[in-house]
Amino acid sequence: MVGHADGYGFVKLDQGGDDLFLSEDAMRAVLHGDRVAVLRTGSGREGRPAGEVVAVLARANHRVVGRLRFKDGVWYVVAAERRISQDIVVPKNKLGGATLDQIVVVEITRQPTPYDEAQGEVVEVVGDADASDIELEIAIRKHNLPHVFSQAALAEAAAFGTEVRAQDRRNRVDLRDLALVTIDGESAKDFDDAVYAERVGRGYRLVVAIADVSHYVRPGSALDADARERTTSVYFPRRVIPMLPEALSNELCSLRPNVDRLCMVCDMRVSTKGKITGFEFYPAVMNSKARLTYTEVAARLPALEKAHPKSGTIDASLKMLHTLYRLFREVREGRGALDFEGQEAVFTFNDDGTVAAIRPAVRNDAHKLIEEMMLAANVCTAEFLAQAKQPLLYRVHDIPLPEKLTALRETLALRGLTLGGGERPSPKDYALLIEQTRDRLDAPTLHTLLLRSLPQAIYSPDNAGHFGLAYDYYAHFTSPIRRYPDLLAHRGIKAVLAGKRYLKEDWRALGEICSANERRADAASREVTQFLKARYLEGKVGEEFTGTVSGVVPFGAFVTLDDTFADGLIHATSLPRDYYELGRDKVTLVGQRSGFRLALGERVRVRLAAVNAATGKVDFDYVGRVNER
Repeated sequence: MVGHADGYGFVKLDQGGDDLFLSEDAMRAVLHGDRVAVLRTGSGREGRPAGEVVAVLARANHRVVGRLRFKDGVWYVVAAERRISQDIVVPKNKLGGATLDQIVVVEITRQPTPYDEAQGEVVEVVGDADASDIELEIAIRKHNLPHVFSQAALAEAAAFGTEVRAQDRRNRVDLRDLALVTIDGESAKDFDDAVYAERVGRGYRLVVAIADVSHYVRPGSALDADARERTTSVYFPRRVIPMLPEALSNELCSLRPNVDRLCMVCDMRVSTKGKITGFEFYPAVMNSKARLTYTEVAARLPALEKAHPKSGTIDASLKMLHTLYRLFREVREGRGALDFEGQEAVFTFNDDGTVAAIRPAVRNDAHKLIEEMMLAANVCTAEFLAQAKQPLLYRVHDIPLPEKLTALRETLALRGLTLGGGERPSPKDYALLIEQTRDRLDAPTLHTLLLRSLPQAIYSPDNAGHFGLAYDYYAHFTSPIRRYPDLLAHRGIKAVLAGKRYLKEDWRALGEICSANERRADAASREVTQFLKARYLEGKVGEEFTGTVSGVVPFGAFVTLDDTFADGLIHATSLPRDYYELGRDKVTLVGQRSGFRLALGERVRVRLAAVNAATGKVDFDYVGRVNER
């Protein structure tokens, strides 16, 4: 059951088909996320099939985070999850020391019924509503993110000490003299990948060394239990909730410069045409020769093109890495891999925690270089384990669903375009259409439509390839500090190297958990980011901005601003006076009398009309199209 902030809801049926609409009255006995049995009763809002709840099969909400309010002698909590529109009544003797308007966690002691509101007691006072980082604390609890390590896990991590022990170096290849370096962002603290390249004969050698987390996090340990519960690190603008305790993630497993570290290595041979002609995996000990940043590497690369650095040095390696990057990019384009670059904002904060500035993140050649090296190692990992018949969690990006493909083709046809490939288009078909439309005025609209037709990538023991990257085999190997599937891949590789198989997992269930936790982490991070953007905009009401129409609905259009990437709504009432409907292409808002049109991907000027940071809602007034004034 999916609730709506306005009080109504929808039931997604297990057997598929149209969702059933639930009126505000029908929603009184349930909360967002509950599993219910429903009876179809006819038609509801806008002719949608409607239903009523006949039984609650399972309750989804036992603890809820929200703001404590008081009215007419009654204390109650307004949930931070906007899809829970019902208030939760709190008896006066169950306030747990909380005061008016504080953010609290309330445990539900009585679920709602058709006649009574839900009731609960305060079990945690999170903090004041205007406290620094309160939006992060809300997100953690709202999405049930594990954020406190068990004492047993912390003790295990501490017991390893801060240095690699002599016995841990045994039976490992010694790479300590190799000019391996890490290349990360300026603020990074966990360095889990290092790279090195050199010319060998008529080709190249590429070494990707990854922190050997599996040496420390063993199956059945307390560290493994905590990591398995999280399955991913969660990144917020001011804080990271790590998958592993910092004693490992930021210290012993982090490939810091000038200290010995254990690693797992993918050692590749690459031809002058950018094809990986061979590879091997092995455990090693390394000593990073530098902690470099994307910014400084990107600045060094142009000069290295004409330089002749001494073989085996950092500069020589960087030059070869750049050469490999260009070769890999040519191969990538040749196989038709898609290259959608997302928009990301970088925040700068004042001392009091408020947002000082927001600027677009810039991806330079160093970012792309590291990405290509990691892709190469990940492909080798998937092929190595598949050939050995070692179970693993593939990173699967499936082909577009038939219904999505049909809708996409209909929209493209209205614009005089065709996506090749019939019922099973290939990545090349997508890439060709992207290239063909790159110079069109509606290119942003078209490319957004293409991206939205693709399913989300998931983790699965069944290999279905990676559509977006155009790989037949793909897995994650390069970030075991922050992703559990990568840790599993390392265990699988070690098992194969030892002539064994790692079979201790329910791979299907674990793939579903890792995929769900990844989506949970993304949702929590996205909410905090949207809150910070809204809070930043609060002092700019009345100002004008430039943006792109990023969504179209019958009641208006969503716009993403250029500089902050904040999203807001132009309500239809802000547009030239008319009755608006979606056009035949479903991505254009059309005035029925005036013919005024506003389409996905259009560039517009808007005026900031209202901001509600607590909900992340931003409202715009339409000013005009870019270059129209």
